[in-house]
Amino acid sequence: MTVNGKQGSTTRSSPRDRGSNELCCPPLTDAPMSQHESDELASILTALADPVRLRLLSIVAAEGETCSCNLEGPLAKSQPTISHHTRLLAEAGLIRGERRGKWTWWTLVPERLALVRRLLGGA
Repeated sequence: MTVNGKQGSTTRSSPRDRGSNELCCPPLTDAPMSQHESDELASILTALADPVRLRLLSIVAAEGETCSCNLEGPLAKSQPTISHHTRLLAEAGLIRGERRGKWTWWTLVPERLALVRRLLGGA
């Protein structure tokens, strides 16, 4: 890679350049992250670092679509606790919810997981 005439260095594009909130950059093994990129990735990893949220995410991913009402049993948590955890995962962009009546149905955002995998040097 050549940037500013220097071989081997790279720059990352700004989120504004991409027109979305998604990070777009090479893996951290290729170039240092910007402050914004590291803040964004840290917020995603923080959401994933809780065992309940990690299990919740795996349930949503395995089911394809899951109602909040179906998470109480498997997680052995109250509905307010589940709401707290789904909110944090949604704020991190890992799941998205659709309100249907009094319940929210959750789906995985696969692009967000793919982004984390890519940033950490995975394929």
